[in-house]
Amino acid sequence: MRISSQCYTCLTNLDRQTSDLATEDHALRERARKAGEEVLQREFQPGQLSVVIASAIQDTVKGITGNDDPYRAMKDIEIETGRQLYLFVRAQFEDSFPSLLELAALGNSIDFFRPIEEVKKEIAGRQLSFTINDSSLLENKVRKARFMLYLADNTGEMFFDMPLLNLMRKHGRTIYVVKESPVQNDVTREEIFRAGLDQEAGEVMTTGTATAGMDFSRASEEFKTAFAGADFILAKGMGYYETLEELPAEGRIFFCLKAKCRPVAEALNVPLGSYIAMLH
Repeated sequence: MRISSQCYTCLTNLDRQTSDLATEDHALRERARKAGEEVLQREFQPGQLSVVIASAIQDTVKGITGNDDPYRAMKDIEIETGRQLYLFVRAQFEDSFPSLLELAALGNSIDFFRPIEEVKKEIAGRQLSFTINDSSLLENKVRKARFMLYLADNTGEMFFDMPLLNLMRKHGRTIYVVKESPVQNDVTREEIFRAGLDQEAGEVMTTGTATAGMDFSRASEEFKTAFAGADFILAKGMGYYETLEELPAEGRIFFCLKAKCRPVAEALNVPLGSYIAMLH
Protein backbone atom coordinates (compact mmCIF):
# COMPACT_ATOMS: atom_id res chain seq x y z
CA MET A 1 0.00 0.00 0.00
CA ARG A 2 1.58 3.23 -1.18
CA ILE A 3 1.62 6.50 0.72
CA SER A 4 -1.36 8.87 0.71
CA SER A 5 -1.34 12.65 1.17
CA GLN A 6 -3.31 11.99 4.36
CA CYS A 7 -0.30 10.15 5.84
CA TYR A 8 1.64 13.39 6.25
CA THR A 9 -0.29 14.53 9.31
CA CYS A 10 0.00 11.14 10.99
CA LEU A 11 3.75 11.00 10.37
CA THR A 12 4.12 14.54 11.71
CA ASN A 13 2.28 13.48 14.87
CA LEU A 14 4.50 10.41 15.15
CA ASP A 15 7.62 12.56 14.92
CA ARG A 16 6.36 14.86 17.67
CA GLN A 17 5.20 12.02 19.90
CA THR A 18 8.44 10.06 19.57
CA SER A 19 10.53 13.16 20.29
CA ASP A 20 8.42 14.03 23.35
CA LEU A 21 8.77 10.50 24.73
CA ALA A 22 12.47 10.20 23.97
CA THR A 23 13.76 12.97 26.25
CA GLU A 24 12.80 15.45 28.95
CA ASP A 25 15.39 17.91 27.63
CA HIS A 26 13.26 20.46 25.77
CA ALA A 27 16.08 21.75 23.59
CA LEU A 28 17.13 18.22 22.61
CA ARG A 29 13.50 17.29 22.06
CA GLU A 30 13.01 20.19 19.64
CA ARG A 31 16.23 19.35 17.82
CA ALA A 32 15.07 15.75 17.40
CA ARG A 33 11.63 16.83 16.22
CA LYS A 34 13.06 19.17 13.59
CA ALA A 35 15.43 16.49 12.34
CA GLY A 36 12.52 14.06 12.09
CA GLU A 37 10.54 16.68 10.18
CA GLU A 38 13.44 17.05 7.72
CA VAL A 39 13.38 13.29 7.14
CA LEU A 40 9.64 13.43 6.54
CA GLN A 41 9.91 16.28 4.05
CA ARG A 42 12.73 14.54 2.19
CA GLU A 43 11.21 11.06 2.09
CA PHE A 44 7.54 11.90 1.56
CA GLN A 45 7.43 11.02 -2.12
CA PRO A 46 4.85 9.29 -4.35
CA GLY A 47 5.23 5.53 -4.30
CA GLN A 48 6.90 5.45 -0.88
CA LEU A 49 5.62 3.35 2.01
CA SER A 50 4.50 5.25 5.10
CA VAL A 51 6.04 2.67 7.44
CA VAL A 52 9.45 3.14 5.81
CA ILE A 53 9.25 6.88 6.51
CA ALA A 54 7.99 6.23 10.05
CA SER A 55 10.98 3.99 10.73
CA ALA A 56 13.42 6.57 9.31
CA ILE A 57 11.91 9.30 11.50
CA GLN A 58 12.23 7.18 14.61
CA ASP A 59 15.80 6.13 13.79
CA THR A 60 16.67 9.83 13.54
CA VAL A 61 15.00 10.73 16.84
CA LYS A 62 16.66 7.81 18.61
CA GLY A 63 20.07 8.80 17.27
CA ILE A 64 19.79 12.41 18.38
CA THR A 65 18.35 11.74 21.84
CA GLY A 66 20.38 8.61 22.57
CA ASN A 67 17.18 6.84 23.60
CA ASP A 68 16.78 3.60 21.65
CA ASP A 69 13.38 2.82 23.20
CA PRO A 70 11.29 6.02 23.50
CA TYR A 71 8.06 4.06 24.02
CA ARG A 72 9.39 2.02 26.96
CA ALA A 73 7.14 3.58 29.62
CA MET A 74 4.13 3.49 27.31
CA LYS A 75 4.71 -0.20 26.59
CA ASP A 76 4.85 -1.00 30.31
CA ILE A 77 1.47 0.71 30.73
CA GLU A 78 0.11 -1.25 27.78
CA ILE A 79 1.27 -4.53 29.29
CA GLU A 80 -0.67 -3.98 32.49
CA THR A 81 -3.68 -2.49 30.73
CA GLY A 82 -3.72 -5.27 28.15
CA ARG A 83 -3.52 -7.92 30.86
CA GLN A 84 -6.46 -6.44 32.76
CA LEU A 85 -8.61 -6.01 29.66
CA TYR A 86 -7.85 -9.51 28.46
CA LEU A 87 -8.82 -11.06 31.80
CA PHE A 88 -12.02 -8.99 31.79
CA VAL A 89 -13.24 -10.23 28.38
CA ARG A 90 -11.60 -13.66 27.91
CA ALA A 91 -14.51 -15.69 29.30
CA GLN A 92 -16.83 -14.26 26.63
CA PHE A 93 -14.92 -16.03 23.84
CA GLU A 94 -15.16 -19.72 22.98
CA ASP A 95 -12.11 -21.83 22.20
CA SER A 96 -12.83 -21.94 18.47
CA PHE A 97 -11.05 -20.37 15.52
CA PRO A 98 -13.76 -17.78 14.69
CA SER A 99 -14.16 -16.72 18.31
CA LEU A 100 -10.45 -16.53 19.14
CA LEU A 101 -9.82 -14.59 15.92
CA GLU A 102 -12.33 -12.02 17.17
CA LEU A 103 -10.49 -11.89 20.48
CA ALA A 104 -7.15 -11.36 18.72
CA ALA A 105 -8.65 -8.63 16.54
CA LEU A 106 -10.15 -6.88 19.56
CA GLY A 107 -6.65 -6.52 20.98
CA ASN A 108 -5.66 -4.53 17.89
CA SER A 109 -7.83 -1.66 19.14
CA ILE A 110 -5.02 -0.88 21.61
CA ASP A 111 -3.05 1.92 19.99
CA PHE A 112 -0.55 4.53 21.16
CA PHE A 113 -2.41 7.36 19.40
CA ARG A 114 -5.63 6.70 21.36
CA PRO A 115 -6.40 7.55 25.00
CA ILE A 116 -6.29 4.37 27.05
CA GLU A 117 -9.69 5.05 28.62
CA GLU A 118 -11.23 5.13 25.15
CA VAL A 119 -9.66 1.76 24.37
CA LYS A 120 -10.91 0.29 27.64
CA LYS A 121 -14.45 1.34 26.83
CA GLU A 122 -14.31 -0.23 23.38
CA ILE A 123 -12.86 -3.52 24.56
CA ALA A 124 -15.17 -3.78 27.54
CA GLY A 125 -18.13 -3.33 25.18
CA ARG A 126 -16.93 -6.25 23.07
CA GLN A 127 -18.94 -5.04 20.06
CA LEU A 128 -16.96 -6.56 17.21
CA SER A 129 -17.91 -7.75 13.77
CA PHE A 130 -15.65 -8.06 10.76
CA THR A 131 -16.48 -5.76 7.84
CA ILE A 132 -14.35 -8.00 5.63
CA ASN A 133 -14.86 -11.45 7.05
CA ASP A 134 -12.87 -14.45 5.84
CA SER A 135 -12.83 -15.95 9.32
CA SER A 136 -14.64 -19.07 8.12
CA LEU A 137 -11.55 -19.89 6.02
CA LEU A 138 -9.07 -19.69 8.88
CA GLU A 139 -9.53 -23.13 10.43
CA ASN A 140 -9.21 -24.99 7.15
CA LYS A 141 -6.04 -23.08 6.28
CA VAL A 142 -4.50 -23.82 9.67
CA ARG A 143 -5.43 -27.51 9.58
CA LYS A 144 -3.68 -27.93 6.23
CA ALA A 145 -0.53 -26.08 7.27
CA ARG A 146 2.54 -27.74 8.73
CA PHE A 147 4.56 -24.58 9.38
CA MET A 148 3.03 -21.20 10.31
CA LEU A 149 4.07 -17.72 11.41
CA TYR A 150 2.08 -15.42 13.69
CA LEU A 151 3.31 -11.86 13.12
CA ALA A 152 2.73 -9.89 16.32
CA ASP A 153 1.87 -6.20 16.46
CA ASN A 154 1.53 -3.98 19.54
CA THR A 155 2.68 -4.75 23.06
CA GLY A 156 -0.75 -4.38 24.67
CA GLU A 157 -2.35 -7.03 22.49
CA MET A 158 0.03 -9.90 23.29
CA PHE A 159 -2.43 -11.37 25.77
CA PHE A 160 -5.17 -11.34 23.13
CA ASP A 161 -2.86 -13.24 20.74
CA MET A 162 -2.02 -16.16 23.00
CA PRO A 163 -5.26 -18.23 22.78
CA LEU A 164 -5.32 -18.17 18.97
CA LEU A 165 -1.57 -18.74 18.76
CA ASN A 166 -1.81 -21.84 20.91
CA LEU A 167 -4.86 -23.15 19.07
CA MET A 168 -2.89 -22.88 15.84
CA ARG A 169 -0.06 -24.80 17.49
CA LYS A 170 -2.32 -27.79 18.00
CA HIS A 171 -2.31 -28.26 14.23
CA GLY A 172 1.25 -27.40 13.23
CA ARG A 173 4.48 -25.72 14.16
CA THR A 174 3.72 -22.01 14.74
CA ILE A 175 6.32 -19.34 15.51
CA TYR A 176 5.40 -16.07 17.21
CA VAL A 177 7.29 -13.35 15.32
CA VAL A 178 8.29 -10.08 17.02
CA LYS A 179 10.63 -7.19 16.25
CA GLU A 180 14.35 -7.56 16.87
CA SER A 181 14.64 -4.25 18.71
CA PRO A 182 12.32 -1.41 19.76
CA VAL A 183 10.17 0.42 17.27
CA GLN A 184 7.11 2.37 18.43
CA ASN A 185 5.14 0.12 20.79
CA ASP A 186 5.67 -3.09 18.82
CA VAL A 187 6.39 -6.35 20.63
CA THR A 188 9.98 -7.47 21.14
CA ARG A 189 11.29 -10.37 23.21
CA GLU A 190 11.76 -7.90 26.08
CA GLU A 191 8.01 -7.20 26.20
CA ILE A 192 7.21 -10.91 26.19
CA PHE A 193 9.39 -11.42 29.26
CA ARG A 194 8.12 -8.29 31.01
CA ALA A 195 4.56 -9.57 30.52
CA GLY A 196 5.49 -13.00 31.90
CA LEU A 197 4.40 -14.64 28.66
CA ASP A 198 7.69 -16.28 27.69
CA GLN A 199 6.42 -19.80 28.43
CA GLU A 200 3.04 -19.30 26.76
CA ALA A 201 4.53 -17.56 23.72
CA GLY A 202 6.68 -20.62 23.12
CA GLU A 203 8.82 -20.58 20.00
CA VAL A 204 9.69 -16.97 19.11
CA MET A 205 11.57 -15.49 16.17
CA THR A 206 12.37 -11.89 15.33
CA THR A 207 12.09 -10.13 11.99
CA GLY A 208 15.66 -8.95 12.44
CA THR A 209 14.41 -5.37 12.14
CA ALA A 210 13.37 -2.35 14.16
CA THR A 211 10.89 -1.16 11.56
CA ALA A 212 7.13 -0.78 11.55
CA GLY A 213 5.44 -3.43 9.42
CA MET A 214 7.89 -5.38 7.28
CA ASP A 215 10.85 -4.01 5.36
CA PHE A 216 12.35 -7.08 3.68
CA SER A 217 15.47 -5.12 2.72
CA ARG A 218 16.35 -4.95 6.42
CA ALA A 219 14.98 -8.32 7.57
CA SER A 220 17.21 -11.15 8.73
CA GLU A 221 17.95 -14.12 6.49
CA GLU A 222 16.40 -16.35 9.15
CA PHE A 223 13.10 -14.50 8.95
CA LYS A 224 13.08 -14.24 5.16
CA THR A 225 13.68 -17.98 4.89
CA ALA A 226 10.89 -18.70 7.38
CA PHE A 227 8.51 -16.32 5.60
CA ALA A 228 9.19 -17.91 2.22
CA GLY A 229 8.75 -21.41 3.62
CA ALA A 230 5.66 -20.86 5.76
CA ASP A 231 2.47 -22.57 4.65
CA PHE A 232 0.36 -19.95 6.41
CA ILE A 233 1.05 -16.50 7.91
CA LEU A 234 -1.27 -14.63 10.26
CA ALA A 235 -0.34 -10.93 10.17
CA LYS A 236 -1.63 -8.62 12.90
CA GLY A 237 -2.09 -4.89 12.53
CA MET A 238 -2.05 -2.13 9.93
CA GLY A 239 1.73 -2.04 9.53
CA TYR A 240 1.83 -5.56 8.16
CA TYR A 241 -1.17 -4.91 5.94
CA GLU A 242 0.47 -1.79 4.51
CA THR A 243 3.69 -3.64 3.67
CA LEU A 244 2.48 -7.13 2.72
CA GLU A 245 -0.73 -6.49 0.78
CA GLU A 246 1.23 -5.82 -2.42
CA LEU A 247 2.66 -9.35 -2.41
CA PRO A 248 0.96 -11.78 -4.81
CA ALA A 249 -2.35 -13.08 -3.43
CA GLU A 250 -1.67 -16.77 -2.86
CA GLY A 251 -4.14 -17.52 -0.08
CA ARG A 252 -1.20 -17.74 2.34
CA ILE A 253 -1.40 -14.48 4.34
CA PHE A 254 -4.31 -13.76 6.67
CA PHE A 255 -4.63 -10.11 7.72
CA CYS A 256 -6.22 -9.38 11.10
CA LEU A 257 -6.51 -5.71 11.95
CA LYS A 258 -8.56 -2.69 12.80
CA ALA A 259 -8.54 0.02 10.10
CA LYS A 260 -7.51 2.90 12.35
CA CYS A 261 -6.67 5.49 9.69
CA ARG A 262 -8.44 6.75 6.58
CA PRO A 263 -5.82 5.71 4.00
CA VAL A 264 -5.96 2.09 5.19
CA ALA A 265 -9.75 2.15 5.40
CA GLU A 266 -9.94 3.60 1.89
CA ALA A 267 -7.50 1.02 0.53
CA LEU A 268 -9.73 -1.70 1.97
CA ASN A 269 -12.91 0.15 0.91
CA VAL A 270 -14.36 -0.05 4.42
CA PRO A 271 -15.53 2.53 6.99
CA LEU A 272 -12.93 3.95 9.35
CA GLY A 273 -12.65 1.80 12.47
CA SER A 274 -13.68 -1.43 10.73
CA TYR A 275 -12.27 -4.77 11.83
CA ILE A 276 -10.79 -6.90 9.05
CA ALA A 277 -10.23 -10.65 8.74
CA MET A 278 -8.98 -11.09 5.18
CA LEU A 279 -7.21 -13.89 3.37
CA HIS A 280 -4.68 -12.69 0.81
